[in-house]
Amino acid sequence: MNIITNRDQAARLARAILSDVAIYNQEKVERGIKEDSIFELLAEEIEEGRQHFLSRVSPNLDPERMFELTLVDILIKRAGKIESSIW
Repeated sequence: MNIITNRDQAARLARAILSDVAIYNQEKVERGIKEDSIFELLAEEIEEGRQHFLSRVSPNLDPERMFELTLVDILIKRAGKIESSIW
C-alpha cells in the first residue's frame, strides 16, 4: 500500500472515510447532534476511520489535524439542519 504524500489526495481520503461514517451511521449522527453526544456515540467508528487514515497518509502532511478538521466539516457542519440545542 502506497503512502499518500499529496495534500489533495489525503483530503479526499479523509472526506471519503468520514462520509462513509456519516452515511452508514445516520441514526447515530442525528441522535448525537440532537443530544450533543456525537463524538461519544461514534467513538469507535471515528477511531477506526482515523487509524485507517493515519496508516495511509504521510506524517509530513499533519494527518491528525487534517482528519480532525474534516471530521468537523463532515459530521458537524453537514448536520446543521438537524435541530439541536448546540446550534
